[in-house]
Amino acid sequence: MTAPRAIRVSCRDEFAAPAGQGLLTADPRVRTLRRVLVSYPDVRYILPDRISLEASADPRTLDAVARFLERQHWLVTAVSVE
Repeated sequence: MTAPRAIRVSCRDEFAAPAGQGLLTADPRVRTLRRVLVSYPDVRYILPDRISLEASADPRTLDAVARFLERQHWLVTAVSVE
């Protein structure tokens, strides 16, 4: 069995973990973003600095989620697929 895949996210200073809690902050915009992210197939869970997806996730899903996150300039400074 292969390990789950992940997308690592670097957030802007005002949202960065630990003080800002990254993707888990209470900001309404980030809460809406989390709702969108969990609607993607194969998303397992969200942590302050990464999104975990099932090992069987389609590479196109990973690319779609990564591209979506890259467009969130108000929150994200860098995105990398692991």
